[in-house]
Amino acid sequence: MTGEDIINLIKRDKKMMSIIFRASDLGLKDWFIGAGFVRNKVWDYLHGIEKEGVETHDIDLVYFDPNGNNEYADDKLSQQLKVETGIDWELVNQSYAHVWKNLPPYTSTEDAITYWPETATCIGVTLDEKKELKLIAPYGIDDLVNLRIRMTPKFPEGVERVKERVKNKKWLEKWPKLKVTY
Repeated sequence: MTGEDIINLIKRDKKMMSIIFRASDLGLKDWFIGAGFVRNKVWDYLHGIEKEGVETHDIDLVYFDPNGNNEYADDKLSQQLKVETGIDWELVNQSYAHVWKNLPPYTSTEDAITYWPETATCIGVTLDEKKELKLIAPYGIDDLVNLRIRMTPKFPEGVERVKERVKNKKWLEKWPKLKVTY
């Protein structure tokens, strides 16, 4: 499976594309929808699970704008999107998110997600200037498409937190072909 295959998989999903276009309508800078939105779709596909849309706890819409929203404004917009769509959204300006983990300031959205827990989670989609789907994967897609769960080198909370995520999210029950390599 290639990056283009992932893009095409998402393009064929009307529910996912409607969420992506709604995110685009917000006019945020350096934005994308990441984490489970893309990861779960790929893992479903590779496990032969075909359905429209994707099951995820929430829509992780991240962006980077030093002059953009603060945490309060992002929370308010997240609630507004939930009311509009019936889906939980977690909208976060990465220009302030580094303080939650006591990290140096991020330089972009892509820089920020390199600190997310698993390489397969560090993936997202956005629309370019031509409204074409674009994949973002700072650690590449190899672990994602080969069904490997591996901690990113920058994740500040450590391997025990990743193990906890795997257990609490029941990933190995949902997707039994996953290989945990921490």
